[in-house]
Amino acid sequence: MIKKLVVLILSAWSVGVAAQEITVKGDVVDAVRGKKLKSKVVYKSYPTGGISGTMNDSTFSFSIFGSSKYQVTAEAEGYIPRTVIVDPKEANSNIIIRNIELTSTGGTIVLSHLIFAQGKAVIDPKSFPELDEVVAMLKENTKMEIQLEGHTDNRGNAEANLKLSQSRVDAVKKYMVSKGVGKDRVKTKAFGGTKAIATEDTEEARAKNRRVEMRVLKD
Repeated sequence: MIKKLVVLILSAWSVGVAAQEITVKGDVVDAVRGKKLKSKVVYKSYPTGGISGTMNDSTFSFSIFGSSKYQVTAEAEGYIPRTVIVDPKEANSNIIIRNIELTSTGGTIVLSHLIFAQGKAVIDPKSFPELDEVVAMLKENTKMEIQLEGHTDNRGNAEANLKLSQSRVDAVKKYMVSKGVGKDRVKTKAFGGTKAIATEDTEEARAKNRRVEMRVLKD
């Protein structure tokens, strides 16, 4: 009996240790101007959504316990909704700071953490967290349809670049569909090296041109 009681006490203590409080906070800002935006912010435990809350402000803050991830979605009039996923493992001194940048309606969002193998359409696993955020956004906004637009730099054969950019957006679409997004909600379009956003003859400029952008067609 005493031994059983000791086990129960130790178990309760270990649960208490594991369930330490972590504060998640951040600002919602215009992606171009950096200006704070008053928004509707909804947070949910990920992926079940068993715990949730809503705020209406340009800043947000809430507490989480244990090891569950949370998704945070910000919506503001005239802007594309955006969802991010926070992981307790990211906490520094029991705090996670994650700002959310919103892009004006009609604009495109660069998937800035999307990485491919050199010259191939193989997605680096380091890209999965960002793609999972897009998947969560689509599941949160069930009527939303997007177009993935693939770009390369302008070096090499133009036809090969066009083919590579198409293969890459197809790979991203395949990943999203594998996570439960309807394939009819994700369109793809390839541009190769025809739409450069940086014209300098430097590796940094070429890296900026090698990108996948997301355009919201319907929300």
